[in-house]
Amino acid sequence: MRSSVSLFRTLGKGLGLCADASSTGLTQKAVPALTATMSSTSSDAEPSKAAHYAAALGGILAGIFGASCVATASEVADGLHAPHFPWPHEGVLDSYDHASIRRGHKVYQQVCAACHSMQYLHWRQLVGVCYTEDEAKELAAETEVEDGPNDEGEMYTRPGRLFDAFPSPYANEQAARYANGGAYPPDLTLISGARHNGQNYIFSLLTGYRDPPAGISVREGLYYNPYFPGGAIAMPKMLVDGGVEYDDGTPSSASQQAKDVVTFLTWSCYPYQDEMRVMGIKACLMITILIGFAAYSKRLRWAPVKSQRIVMDVVN
Repeated sequence: MRSSVSLFRTLGKGLGLCADASSTGLTQKAVPALTATMSSTSSDAEPSKAAHYAAALGGILAGIFGASCVATASEVADGLHAPHFPWPHEGVLDSYDHASIRRGHKVYQQVCAACHSMQYLHWRQLVGVCYTEDEAKELAAETEVEDGPNDEGEMYTRPGRLFDAFPSPYANEQAARYANGGAYPPDLTLISGARHNGQNYIFSLLTGYRDPPAGISVREGLYYNPYFPGGAIAMPKMLVDGGVEYDDGTPSSASQQAKDVVTFLTWSCYPYQDEMRVMGIKACLMITILIGFAAYSKRLRWAPVKSQRIVMDVVN
């Protein structure tokens, strides 16, 4: 900001637009075309007024230039703001696309589960949402869960059951950091609500990988993504066209996979959103009926009192 102001002051002095006497003298020597238009009999107040206007204009331009620099630096530090996308479950009367939730779970299982955990989500929560009970049991049985101790006091592994949580890819945080070059993959169960602009940010992040612009270098092991704070992220681009084969035949483009997995992550963060909206609609309907009943009862009770006529017979 200071350098911008100094630049405009220098330009102002070079063009003879500063208010001090020394700059006026330099202007008369450096720009004779301007001094030729000045009258020798004019007072010092007129060029001083013009100089003030010019200095104010220079200050405004310097402020705009400095603000743009600050905004650019803020975008680099905080990440590019994600645009808004028309999600089909955003409206008050809208519900989740359960086919998209099923596809999104498949994307998570085949792409994301290798690094990211969802330790707060259980297999039983998928029943009736995107899988039948038998399908959910089959998916849970494909995982191995450490349980115990048994009668001999030892831990053992068993097939997963519906009441088990999703398995974690790493035993602890230290193992996760060691396997990912020091970066810790966050748990995705509540990620949609934990990030600003939630689902729009995640979708933009998954589809926003690109080559770094000229003048920006990213160190080895990181990847450029303008939507990530700082612009450098340790996670490479994971979604590619045709990377996942959907059971329902939906074309698995990278953007379709991002849309489906974001829908699944949003549901995992707000699994009871549809039920709460139905409950809210019922509550609003009941409140409307009760308000109408209360208004009718009030009118029925107070109408005779308000409409009665009192006649006073004064006896002299």
